[in-house]
Amino acid sequence: MSQVTVENILKEIESLSDEERELLENRLAQLDEAKWQQEAAEARKIARDAGIDQANIDQTIEKLRRQ
Repeated sequence: MSQVTVENILKEIESLSDEERELLENRLAQLDEAKWQQEAAEARKIARDAGIDQANIDQTIEKLRRQ
């Protein structure tokens, strides 16, 4: 994305009404949440495939706390 495109987008955002800006912010928050959920699911799958479960994590944390 070019600098000009970014500037144009920012100008459009600045011209939004308060209601439109709120809708935009809500939609961006939804997109962020969806991305976070997808990345979290991928991380859980990687951990599961590596044989790591919550019990392993809890045991490791407990060992580190005792050191």
